[in-house]
Amino acid sequence: MNAPPATPDEGVVVEPRKSIVVEPRKSIVVHPLVVRLTHWVNAFALGCMVASGWQIYNASPLLPFRFPAWATLGGWLGGGIAWHLAAMWLLVGNALIYFAYGLFGRHFRRTLLPVTPAGVLRDLKRAVRFSLPHEFGVYNAVQRLLYLVSLLLGVVAVLSGLALWKPVQLQLLDDLVGGYPVVRWIHFCAMAGLVGFFVIHIALVILVPRTLPSMLTGRGRPAAHS
Repeated sequence: MNAPPATPDEGVVVEPRKSIVVEPRKSIVVHPLVVRLTHWVNAFALGCMVASGWQIYNASPLLPFRFPAWATLGGWLGGGIAWHLAAMWLLVGNALIYFAYGLFGRHFRRTLLPVTPAGVLRDLKRAVRFSLPHEFGVYNAVQRLLYLVSLLLGVVAVLSGLALWKPVQLQLLDDLVGGYPVVRWIHFCAMAGLVGFFVIHIALVILVPRTLPSMLTGRGRPAAHS
């Protein structure tokens, strides 16, 4: 006969089962306050500039099409110009704050650099295969390149816009690029590039919606790694 199983009373020590406690992931600072504020001010100012710019464009189109009235701002040419100039100064003031923080606070160095062709090509291939990893507060090479290009386009749009607004005072700037008609094309292309960046930006937020709350609160919880 088999011996009966031992019981605790017979000298066998039974250790209590330990419960596994999973610590919640701590939230981290993703976007500092100055970055969040300038981001939303920039979004508002750029939206006003695009809509009012389309109103101005409709008065003298460069291409054989006009933007629908519901997508424009200002109601007529004079109103579009007024909105465009007001939004421009808001954009410029906001950009100065952002650039000052980016340079002196080393925000650009931490988040947007370095950018290398090899890194961009690698992350672009990952993006096409939908295997691009995402980490809070860290931009991949493609994102860094897009942000840098958008900053450059913003500078070009502002300078060309000033040259269009004050062609006599800034005649030298007009002459450097080939005259007033060329400046119009430069301004149009720079704004089109910014609209393209805006569309890509919104599409990425839709694809990775958990990035939006961090731009509101400044904090986020990193994803768990298996």
